[in-house]
Amino acid sequence: MKEYFDVLNEKGNYTGEVETRDNCHKEGLWHKAVVVFIINSKNQVLLQRRSKNKKLWPNMWDVTAGGHVLAGEFGFQAIIRECEEELGIKLDKKEITFIGLSTSSKIKGDIVNNHFNEYYVVNKDIDETKLKLQEEEVSEVKWMDKDEIIKRIKNNYNEITDKEGCWEYLIKYYEWKDKNN
Repeated sequence: MKEYFDVLNEKGNYTGEVETRDNCHKEGLWHKAVVVFIINSKNQVLLQRRSKNKKLWPNMWDVTAGGHVLAGEFGFQAIIRECEEELGIKLDKKEITFIGLSTSSKIKGDIVNNHFNEYYVVNKDIDETKLKLQEEEVSEVKWMDKDEIIKRIKNNYNEITDKEGCWEYLIKYYEWKDKNN
């Protein structure tokens, strides 16, 4: 099944065009992507290991969930959809906190990713042993301590994806949380 994305201009405004995922990545068309970090009461973040069959970052530890925003969809809707598809986690809009956005432009092989990224956090305790993983996307999940994830980020993304901007928003969120708790 083909996925369709709203095409944006370089300022992030909707152009009124809709294109397939393949065309967006082949032509470098700007579109939206989302990331969510689920953080438990121990201040750990739930990470997923990407499937070995993924084109980008196979077998690497990654954000809790993320993906593209489909045509006609808002970022929070994509987060709800991606969490359920990839991990079997049902979220309610009220649980989701928007923490920022950035742009990223990356070429990996024949894929040109020009994204307007939206970042979200969900504070929730989840039993990772009861999750239903989407095998073609995710091979395993685990909770990682705040200090461990920050160490990996600062150590040249040791065994985690090097998604531009993404991990920096997690660090910024942790800094904000530490100041305000």
